[in-house]
Amino acid sequence: MALTHILIAAALTASSVPVAAASPEARVAAVLRATPLIDGHNDWPEAMREREGEGRWTLDLTHGLDLRPTAYNTDIARLRAGQVGGQFWSVYVSADLPPKQQVEETVEQIDLVKAFVARYPRVFALARTAAEVRAVHASGRIASMIGVEGGGQIDANLSVLRAYHALGAGYLTLTHSRTIGWADSATDTPQHDGLTPFGRAVVAELNRLGMLVDLSHVSEATMRAAIAASKAPVIFSHSSARALDDHPRNVSDDVLRLVAANGGVVMVNFARTYVSDDYRRWSADAAAERTRLNAPPYAGLYVGQPAKAAAAFIEWEKAHPAPRVTLAQVADHIDHIAKVAGVDHVGLGGDFDGVGNALPEGLGGVDTYPALLGELLRRGWRDADIAKLAGGNILRVMTAAERVSSALAGTPPGTATPGSVAVSTTGR
Repeated sequence: MALTHILIAAALTASSVPVAAASPEARVAAVLRATPLIDGHNDWPEAMREREGEGRWTLDLTHGLDLRPTAYNTDIARLRAGQVGGQFWSVYVSADLPPKQQVEETVEQIDLVKAFVARYPRVFALARTAAEVRAVHASGRIASMIGVEGGGQIDANLSVLRAYHALGAGYLTLTHSRTIGWADSATDTPQHDGLTPFGRAVVAELNRLGMLVDLSHVSEATMRAAIAASKAPVIFSHSSARALDDHPRNVSDDVLRLVAANGGVVMVNFARTYVSDDYRRWSADAAAERTRLNAPPYAGLYVGQPAKAAAAFIEWEKAHPAPRVTLAQVADHIDHIAKVAGVDHVGLGGDFDGVGNALPEGLGGVDTYPALLGELLRRGWRDADIAKLAGGNILRVMTAAERVSSALAGTPPGTATPGSVAVSTTGR
């Protein structure tokens, strides 16, 4: 009996000792083994084109690109360290180019994505569907998708849109920085109060093709019009919460609620200007000061004297230091969107290699996603909700868009042109 009592006492003692909780790092790693971390927007292809010229086709992408004179936020070693499982690579071209040139350069950008995927077949694999993304992730590689970042890149031609789809594009951002003939941009003078009838035809064709409707960069009126027009869930590939930073590129609470009703996802942008309202205001002041110092042809205080203007701006910066922007503030945007729209409607869209070094402390490259997810775990997020944020939500949206496309399989390809539909000054 004594031995029995001893064994029972030992068992009770052992059961009362708490098992050490897994660290945030271990929990993140476990989540990302099961669910691919999918970022909605990375400008690595455009950054390579701009900085490397023809060298972009052969640049060693394995490691060390953060040490180059103009540092990159992305390379293969850091993608691995960041446990990235899927990436929408942006094939951005300037919205200021003539439309035909935009089309040509978009095709070249798509070719570049396919080229680096082909050069590193043990690292990357192209994916079009949610099932393909999961299969690539299960194989230990990074699922590579393509996003066309601007409606001007289709040259108001649905045949061009279909050609991009055939080449592998998975989403179209309806505008970039400029208002175009059928949709208003967030950062340009509105002309249509949202979408024109042709703009709605573009949304319908995206639905038919199974391409995602991306509403980053568009005006709020365009957001509302596109959500109303789309049969499939929409995405914001790289936008943050306007309630925390009143930038027109961000998403208001009213629109967040529409996104929730639509089933879409807002993928949070890491760029300082879209994260911190203080930094946004400081940036505007800095731009105004640069203009004051060196605005051509006559207005600048030191016009024609770049060295004096540069020295004067350095002194201004000393007196007006930029506000700090941190990883915790990005987590605040994620928390806010999850609170307003629901945890099923938030994702990650870092905008790496699209904003240079204008990134928050702690989020300087693609290796830093686990630190952000760890911050959310420390705030009380559940592992299941981290999985939704990391990739589950965008995979659900992709699956829903595929279902809509299947339901529209009998619908003929769109033939609308800007001149073939009634002109509306309101876009309604």
